[in-house]
Amino acid sequence: MTGRLDGTVALVTGASSGIGEATALALGAAGARLALVARRRDRLDALAERIGGAGAALVVEADITDRAQAEAAVATTVAELGRLDTLVNNAGVMLLGPIVGAPLEEWERMVHLNLLGLLYCTHAALPHLLEAADSGPRSVADVVNVSSVAGRVARLHSGVYNATKHGVGAFSESLRQEVTARHVRVTLVEPGATATELAFHNRPEILEGMAQNFEGIEILQAEDIGEAISYAVTRPPRVAVNEILVRPTEQER
Repeated sequence: MTGRLDGTVALVTGASSGIGEATALALGAAGARLALVARRRDRLDALAERIGGAGAALVVEADITDRAQAEAAVATTVAELGRLDTLVNNAGVMLLGPIVGAPLEEWERMVHLNLLGLLYCTHAALPHLLEAADSGPRSVADVVNVSSVAGRVARLHSGVYNATKHGVGAFSESLRQEVTARHVRVTLVEPGATATELAFHNRPEILEGMAQNFEGIEILQAEDIGEAISYAVTRPPRVAVNEILVRPTEQER
């Protein structure tokens, strides 16, 4: 069944825009039914309409930084769609700037979403993923954690963002070692500069510096990462794509 996800269910966090939206469209095109999780209900409703098909997409409005809401999102997915085969932990925020004098609220937002939200969703999903690997149509299940090039290389003015994304990488590898023999694959995806809303949460002075850093470079589109994720989860059960680093051709670091 390489290349198809018929009979499976995928939950995508941060599905209201960017990489999450592109990933949902790619997985839907491969045959998966979808649980679209994010805070912006209007965006999710519009995406569900684009995916189309009776029961093809379930809209779940949730703030996954709240443990109860993250757990409820997983529970609702299984209750409404009957199973869970693929979890894509995509929701995240990137707030850059110097460590000295940084607003602590920005650090807290990154830790809560990039780490705790991912952990809450994974913890809630794992029993269902293990069950799907045992009894599902593909004899395999998948956890995809969207990290960043920042999870590999620590850079000036990216300290806490780096910390959260390095944490995602460490967690992913430990989880992989724990569940891979039970046919739950773990894939770490590390995008480079990508055209999404992620950067626009930063303060104006930070945005100006980011624009200068990538001036003249053709950066990635969200669809490039969505396609990479779709590739990983549609491999045969014998193939685990554990790490994908995708950078714009002209991005040096």
